[in-house]
Amino acid sequence: MARRIVDLSLTVEDNMPAHKLFQSPIYLKALSHEATQSMGLGVPGDAMTFQTNYIGMLDHVGTHVDAFLHVNPKGAPIDEMPLDLFMGKAVCFDLRHIGDLEDITEAHMAEAEQKAGVKVDGHIVLLCTGFHARNWGDRNKIVWGNPGLTVEATRWLHDRGSRMHGVEGPSTDKPSDNIFAQHRLCRDLGISHFEWLVNLEELVGKGEFEFIGLPIKFKGGSGSPVRAVAILEE
Repeated sequence: MARRIVDLSLTVEDNMPAHKLFQSPIYLKALSHEATQSMGLGVPGDAMTFQTNYIGMLDHVGTHVDAFLHVNPKGAPIDEMPLDLFMGKAVCFDLRHIGDLEDITEAHMAEAEQKAGVKVDGHIVLLCTGFHARNWGDRNKIVWGNPGLTVEATRWLHDRGSRMHGVEGPSTDKPSDNIFAQHRLCRDLGISHFEWLVNLEELVGKGEFEFIGLPIKFKGGSGSPVRAVAILEE
């Protein structure tokens, strides 16, 4: 059986959109092939030139995962969280009928589970609302328009053993309020989530698949960018 890898990650670039409370990243060329010619590296007739880039950003930029420390002062930082949290069996729920700034409810989750044909039992659950496809390129909408996961829907996931879930927008909470009910409940339940996933449409209707979204091992990190991928058996 053939395996196909689906890239679920945003490209990190200079001044890309970020969460409403966060700074956008700085990502610039530091040394270029042209500039390093003057270093005289390599041998005559075969110069060795190189390029390096400068990266200045928060640990919650682009496609990323929240460490428990992010919203819990006593929570584990990213470098102390077990790696099995960031990979494993997964399913994608089709919630493309959910509009911008709307709520994802417990009823939506139950209906989507039935439609996906996979009973959630410890799965990483990815929520495809079509938000990214609708709004990428409009900085205002992509930062200020994402749907929100209700506390009832979050409990629904936790009750089925799901320790991680993932959304398309910059947050699991709607940007239209500052209550952060979903984040606070995740804090209390000891679960977390991936944010700003893309290409989830490719996973709708595919049943169970393998998900991998490993973080960078930042010392004391409150989160980390990830290269999130789904591995499909076709």
